[in-house]
Amino acid sequence: MTKRSLRTFRQVEEKYFRNHPGEVDAYIGEIFDAYAEDANTAILLASLRVIAKAKEIDQHLQSALSHRENPLLDDVNAIMNALGYRLMPEPLDHHPPA
Repeated sequence: MTKRSLRTFRQVEEKYFRNHPGEVDAYIGEIFDAYAEDANTAILLASLRVIAKAKEIDQHLQSALSHRENPLLDDVNAIMNALGYRLMPEPLDHHPPA
C-alpha cells in the first residue's frame, strides 16, 4: 500500500498565490478588511505568512509573523514592504469627517 502525503490548506494557498500572483493585491485588501472588522490578529498574521511564503520572502522576515511570537508593528511593516506594500491609514466609512 502506498502512503499518500496530503497537503495542508496553507500549502494549497501558497501554491495558488505562487501560480496566480495577480490575486495577491485583492487578497491582501480582503485580509486587512477582515482584520478591521474582527481584529483577529492570528488570522491576519497567518494569511500574511502564506503570501510571504508564496513570494519567497526571507525566512527571517517570515518568522517575524510567527504565531509563537507577538510581532511588533515594525515587523508587520517590514513584511508589507518586502511584499511591495505599505501600511496606510484609511478613513472609516461610519465616521463623519471632522
